[in-house]
Amino acid sequence: MGRIFVVELEGRAYKCKFCDTHLALADDLVSRAFHRHREKAYLFNNAVNVTVGEKEERMMLSGMHTVADIFCCSCGQIVGWKYEAAHERSRKYKEGKFVLERGRIVDGIESEFFIETHPGCSNPEDSQV
Repeated sequence: MGRIFVVELEGRAYKCKFCDTHLALADDLVSRAFHRHREKAYLFNNAVNVTVGEKEERMMLSGMHTVADIFCCSCGQIVGWKYEAAHERSRKYKEGKFVLERGRIVDGIESEFFIETHPGCSNPEDSQV
């Protein structure tokens, strides 16, 4: 296999839970109301750093669809699926979109640590925090 080039997204991104590879921008989030079995999933307009598996007909909660599982290109873990085709007219909006399973992704918000300093105070017990 060749070298893997990974796209680093700018802005708030969802990442692979297993390897922290960027997968989708929060700005591309369409819906949080999707499920696979009993697990929550998010629908996105676009996803990056994924490989698309074989297309298959799958009965989903909303009816029959042609879908393909998607895998993180860095670690190979399945992270969701892509809607290739919807058989019902009312579900056509899903075509070409990506679903990332909530249990397989993490929100890319970085935790920030704030250190409060008190000028002129050398003894931590004397500071009023």
